[in-house]
Amino acid sequence: MAAGGESGPAAAAAPLLRRRQCYEGCPGCRLDEANKTNTGVPYLNFFYIWVVCLTAALPIQSLFPYLYFMIRDLKVAKEEQDIGFYAGFVGATYFLGRTISAVPWGMFADKYGRKPCIVISILSVIVFNTLFGLSTTYWMAIVTRGLLGLLCGILGPIKAYASEVCRKEHQALGISLVTSSRAIALVIGPAIGGFLAQPAQKYPNLFSEESIFGRFPYFLPCLVISLLAAGSCIACIWLPETLHFHDDAKLEAIEELEAQVGRSESTKNLLKNWQLMSAIILYCIFSLHDTAYLEIFSLWAVSSRKFRGLSLTSQDVGTVLAFSGFGVLVYQLAIYPFLAKYFGPIKTFRPAAILSIILLTTYPFMANLHGLELKILINMASVLKNMFAATITIACNILQNTAVTQEQRGVANGISVTLMSMFKAVAPAAAGILFSWAQKHISGLFLPGDLILFLMLNMVSVIGLVLTFKPFFSLPNSMRHS
Repeated sequence: MAAGGESGPAAAAAPLLRRRQCYEGCPGCRLDEANKTNTGVPYLNFFYIWVVCLTAALPIQSLFPYLYFMIRDLKVAKEEQDIGFYAGFVGATYFLGRTISAVPWGMFADKYGRKPCIVISILSVIVFNTLFGLSTTYWMAIVTRGLLGLLCGILGPIKAYASEVCRKEHQALGISLVTSSRAIALVIGPAIGGFLAQPAQKYPNLFSEESIFGRFPYFLPCLVISLLAAGSCIACIWLPETLHFHDDAKLEAIEELEAQVGRSESTKNLLKNWQLMSAIILYCIFSLHDTAYLEIFSLWAVSSRKFRGLSLTSQDVGTVLAFSGFGVLVYQLAIYPFLAKYFGPIKTFRPAAILSIILLTTYPFMANLHGLELKILINMASVLKNMFAATITIACNILQNTAVTQEQRGVANGISVTLMSMFKAVAPAAAGILFSWAQKHISGLFLPGDLILFLMLNMVSVIGLVLTFKPFFSLPNSMRHS
């Protein structure tokens, strides 16, 4: 009962008025007030977000073109066939570190602010990505890569930041910038890794064997990325903080009560929300497949012809991955919106998975090709494979976000990132072990080792495809009639 005997709408309006109160000295309140007066798109803040996301994603994408050669030069593998085994663990340690730290970084960002989390993450890229390029032993590469994943906790908080730094009508654009920056990283990252690794061998007129870039052949791509990260760290100075810093127990109680009003019984406990969890499991399975594919493709493409590889150079692999990244970017901007408009994001999910499986079965036979014919076909196949993967990933993200209310999406994305990182941590290690095994069993089994390798990779997609059907999969209510 309200004071003066008032109840109902009049009393209900009071919390809403109180909720709009601006607290002096609070950066979140200051930003909210600025967004009330500035109705336009905050292009400058969005640009800073885009740059930060790009530099955080580059260390992941730049590694694959030269990883095989780096492991070979570190002389940890006793046989050539063992290179894939050791390479897999280098790729896995980053995601393992991210798995461990995803939830703590989310809690840190909620308590101390988004901006400190972003700054620390970019500083970790500068320090540990540089040290990775200077690695002289296998264990130094493992440790620096793991620490980079552990301390770069930007993935979850940056999504929240992108939606908080602007007005509600611009939130979709803010979130899309996070996705587009990763798409650009798919283009720039492999190009940096493929063209700048081993510079003394590729560009002897510019880099001598006695220089630091000759003694540390994988330092240059890491240095370039670290310099870009240093620039984005400077840009963080102008990033506004979006978190509200004020203690008001009554306000928090009101906000919690209002947040619970629209919740259905099935979403009070996110772990019991099967619509959400089934979407997250699908996302994890296809993330496992995509990460394992990238690891296997990069190792297979540069391995020797005697092991049914393609004998490409790191520069060749960088070109293929960069070209496919550019193709995916064009697809996401120009083609996918029309597919989503006419068919919906969900109806494109299963066809993309089926076509991806069919395409991947053709990969082992490309080892019989040479020259220009091989380069054309491997580029076309890589572009198509990544387009199918992008279609599936977008659909999984939409399914996750439509399975919960807006107030729950931060926590839901945190759960998703944690589980997805666990799967991505397993993927490179498992892919490296499987790749090494396949190279040691090229003949003597019921199928050649490379055929079994891609067959096992395809089985992950088949499992994901099966799980898109009932009774496992549950479509969110808001999408059943779309």
